[in-house]
Amino acid sequence: MSHSSRRSFLKTSAAVAAAAYVGAGRLAAAPVKLPLGLQLYSVRELLPKDFEGTLKKLGAAGYKEVEPAGYYDKTAADFRKSLSDAGLRAVSTHHPLDMFRAKADELIEYGHNLGLEYIVCPSPSRRDPNANGEHMTLDDWHFTAEELNRLGEKVKAAGMSLGYHNHGPEFLKQDGVVFYDELLRLTDPKLVCFELDCGWAASAGLHPEEYLKKTPERFPLLHVKDMVKGANGEYHSTVMGKGVIDYKPVLRAATGLKHYFIEQEEFDMDPIEALKLDAKYMKKLDI
Repeated sequence: MSHSSRRSFLKTSAAVAAAAYVGAGRLAAAPVKLPLGLQLYSVRELLPKDFEGTLKKLGAAGYKEVEPAGYYDKTAADFRKSLSDAGLRAVSTHHPLDMFRAKADELIEYGHNLGLEYIVCPSPSRRDPNANGEHMTLDDWHFTAEELNRLGEKVKAAGMSLGYHNHGPEFLKQDGVVFYDELLRLTDPKLVCFELDCGWAASAGLHPEEYLKKTPERFPLLHVKDMVKGANGEYHSTVMGKGVIDYKPVLRAATGLKHYFIEQEEFDMDPIEALKLDAKYMKKLDI
């Protein structure tokens, strides 16, 4: 090979390598490919005023899946039809554990008729409902784990999965033991899964991805919300991308993820417009 030919060859090879590197970078960064989901608690003030109209606005904003937090006196058939008319489907729902314990059979039947895949409890139960004290004890969390396992069997028999959703108290400790860690340890993975609320976990000073890295298969569901610290030092829900949470490492670590739900709990603008911004953020987010 002549000197000039060799020089041309090296130039061409370098160009090809650079193109391959850029292409690999583009392939490595990809948007979240799961359907855009919303926790309907986000529109809790709008649904009672205009149920069908609000759902259609969500569908028009690009949402495909929802997670109810209450049924607004609708039958399962009517609720399901309203969702379908808006281009939506319910994948999961929320019932406080105390409520679910009291009405398990009724709520399981409703969930089955609504076409749910998951029933999620967003709160624990005390072993002694008459006990005093601001915070639950470690024994209360053990009781919660026992009840989740018991109810998880019933939900599984109906063709769905039972999950648990955190807020902030789950990350408190007693005798050096983190309550959330106990729930993960004591619940049967075959009966109970987890829906990690990334916003509340981050507000508790944690990095959500650390839990996801340990046991990603336990977390088929996520609540995706952004949080900002107010003047009073407390965290508040805000539009996605305007808060403190970097969702790229979170979603990279969520290798067991099947569904995620945006949830914005507070608004300083029209809720539908804010939820459009949330949807736009998630659609453009490269992980």
